[in-house]
Amino acid sequence: MDPTSDAAKTDAPQIPTVSFSEAIRFWTKLGFISFGGPAGQIGIMQTELVDRLRWIGQAEFLRGLNFAMLLPGPEAQQLAAYLGWRMHGLRGAIYAGLSFIVPGMILILALAWVAATHGENKYIAAMFFGIKPIVVAIVLHALWRLGSRTLRSPTTFGLAAAAFIALYFFGVPFPLVVLSAGIFGALFPPLMPPHSAHGSPADADTPAKPQAPAGGSMRRFIKITAIFLALWIIPVAAILMALGLKPWAGIVQLFTTAAFVTFGGAYAVLPYIANAAVETHGWLSPAQMIDGLALAESTPGPLILVTVYVGFFAGLVGSGVLSPLLAGLIGGLLTAYVTFLPCFWFILAAAPFVDRIQEQPKAHAALSAITAAVAGVVLNLAVFFGEAVFVKTDAAGGFAGVDPLSIALALIALLALVKFKFTVPPLIAAGAAFGLAYISFV
Repeated sequence: MDPTSDAAKTDAPQIPTVSFSEAIRFWTKLGFISFGGPAGQIGIMQTELVDRLRWIGQAEFLRGLNFAMLLPGPEAQQLAAYLGWRMHGLRGAIYAGLSFIVPGMILILALAWVAATHGENKYIAAMFFGIKPIVVAIVLHALWRLGSRTLRSPTTFGLAAAAFIALYFFGVPFPLVVLSAGIFGALFPPLMPPHSAHGSPADADTPAKPQAPAGGSMRRFIKITAIFLALWIIPVAAILMALGLKPWAGIVQLFTTAAFVTFGGAYAVLPYIANAAVETHGWLSPAQMIDGLALAESTPGPLILVTVYVGFFAGLVGSGVLSPLLAGLIGGLLTAYVTFLPCFWFILAAAPFVDRIQEQPKAHAALSAITAAVAGVVLNLAVFFGEAVFVKTDAAGGFAGVDPLSIALALIALLALVKFKFTVPPLIAAGAAFGLAYISFV
């Protein structure tokens, strides 16, 4: 094979200055310490890979971050996969991307089993009682941060309001809301403020390494796409043939769709997933959905791993002849597979086209419009969780008042997040401790 061929130039980044074994140690460690949501996770990679180890130049890091933010899916996980590709090609992308999610996924599966089998235990129930208001506060804090960053014009406020109204009052499907916002931004770029990634301009004193090729071939893109289609079709078909359609086809449909519309982070797609899982399929209750989000918030990895929790409960519902544990594991693993497989496709297929993609002003305008609409989507999520946590219902499901204690806990947690800059894991732990203390004295 001619080493100067287009495929060779595209698929083989320059030999990096760091060995693959060193990179393995870093990505493995990152998978166990990646708490703090995307901002914290991106900050760890910036500090370690750019500032301390200098394995990646600042310009390349920010280029990868901008690219990840243009894509659907968890931006921090996709940034890790992209940086792994920059340093070690295909094997680097796969290892970095998997290391980012596997530790958290294992923890979520274990915690989902505990919640499913011992959720009625009074101590477990008490901990979740204290945690649920904290989760509502976390969502409200996410809404405040997102809104302060993205709602900077009448147009963006209008998009956020329209998204909330469409979802809450008219039940418009989430994918249609995202698509409509993106089309609006692409059609009217002058109305949208520029979308910028976290971070500062590239530091000219930071070396730009390793230098991955800037271009890519359409032949390579088609080849990788065909491989990923096969990787999706064959395992999915095997599971559906072996286990039947219900609930497995629903899992595949819901989470594959979610993978392609998760712009703006996990909070954006959670109302879509929660509505489908709770209302449409009946896999779990609103309270259990909040429990899953709390567990995902307190474990390493991207928040979208909450889907694994949902998938576990979906498997339990359709266990059939399978043991509940096996069915739950299959449901959780199938969910993770169809959720994250597209993330790897986005990176591996499109990484060589990064520069060209980022030069398109319509792409940035579309993303700005989607991000503005996502603020309305997150508000819808906050209302959904708030109704489940704060509102009491009678035996007939009617309104029976509000829970002042839960409201007070949420307000205290929100104050801790906004005023005192608390991080999420200690707040989750404090909520659980309060729940245990509450049942001991009441």
